[in-house]
Amino acid sequence: MANEILYTKSIPITHEVDVFIAGGGPSGVAAAVYAARMGKRVYLVESTGSFGGAATTMLVPAFMQFSSGPYFLAEGIGREVFEYLGKRSPACYNGYAPYSIPVEILKLCYDEMMTECGAEFSFFTSVLDVIKAEGKIDSVICSSKQGIFAVKAKMYVDCTGDGDLSYMAGAECKKGDDKTGEMMAATLCALWEGTDFSRATQPQRAFLEDAFRDNVFTNIDRHLPGMWRIKDGVTGSNVGHIYDVDGTDSDSLTDAMIAARKQLREYRKYYREYLDGYENMELVISAQQIGIRESRRVTGEYVMTLEDFVNRATFDDEIGRYCYPVDIHAGRNTDEGYRTFIKDYEALRYSAGESYGIPYRALVVKGLDNLLVAGRCISTDRYMQSSIRVMPGCYITGQAAGTAAAIASETACAARDIDVKRLQKQLKSMGAFLPNCED
Repeated sequence: MANEILYTKSIPITHEVDVFIAGGGPSGVAAAVYAARMGKRVYLVESTGSFGGAATTMLVPAFMQFSSGPYFLAEGIGREVFEYLGKRSPACYNGYAPYSIPVEILKLCYDEMMTECGAEFSFFTSVLDVIKAEGKIDSVICSSKQGIFAVKAKMYVDCTGDGDLSYMAGAECKKGDDKTGEMMAATLCALWEGTDFSRATQPQRAFLEDAFRDNVFTNIDRHLPGMWRIKDGVTGSNVGHIYDVDGTDSDSLTDAMIAARKQLREYRKYYREYLDGYENMELVISAQQIGIRESRRVTGEYVMTLEDFVNRATFDDEIGRYCYPVDIHAGRNTDEGYRTFIKDYEALRYSAGESYGIPYRALVVKGLDNLLVAGRCISTDRYMQSSIRVMPGCYITGQAAGTAAAIASETACAARDIDVKRLQKQLKSMGAFLPNCED
């Protein structure tokens, strides 16, 4: 039997609020802002020093699409962010790689949103545990520089990306492939300077095979998402996969960070020596966290599936629509894994104007009365997770979860029992794109 100790300590309850939110990524910010704008007492904890999640702590260089072409699907918080960045960093939206992310401006955008809406929040604060009773969360235990403390809320929203709060509460969760448990490879993103964009016109994959023959890379990885132009001379990289990473295991993440930083040197060599315009490119900073594409998926009252994607599904309890293609990065560094990725990515995508609906039930955690989930870990299969996981999708589910939590907190009903028509009407009044819902 493993050694163990019994640890008991009285801790203060520092916050009693209507809505508690774990995680300050795009879904967490959206949830907090919408709940606070409805006049609810909101408290959000974020383990890092900024809002933004993948965009700010993982340096993912670009948003995926906000629109389906004719329709702006991420209306609401997504529109606010899009317009804020467009005004303050117009170069990111005029002629450069679409939807590039100016990291520091985005941080300020989120800071202003959160302070203006009146929500309380703490950086450098993590959820340690959950106290549960009779199918409900009674309180959450948090840790910060001040020590360990408890928070009580009427409603809780899991926006951790990894489903941490739900997992601690005993919710059913799945990870990766249902048969093998294999999860998508991770990537350590970074910022670089010194690119001459006037000459950087070749396809970035153009000389990969030459570099493989020249033993530039430790791993022969044919999947190269590439560099994104952020501003003159500055690029953001989404290059290099690290395989067999479990985003819910700190030892696995530690090993991944070490391997990924080493691998960035290999991509530096490739870009500088094989591609025009990158000869003077130099690494400025790599992200403080590796980019995790997939970990836990929390089981909800409804599980979205590939069939919903293929059918362009519409739901009676729809809280938004989205359109990003199925994008399952291979979990193994093999030619077969890469071919499967290409096949799915090319086949499972939409034409302009097409989208799928997101049901409210996919945000309602099964078996818990006062817990909702938003962001990349909502209730889906792997195919749908690979589409909804990107930032505009997180805005859509986050604002819906925050609004639903606000409604449930004032009506004292279980999350699954709220008036969905009221939810939809409230979301539409706050800007959400819900074309299939009556006013």
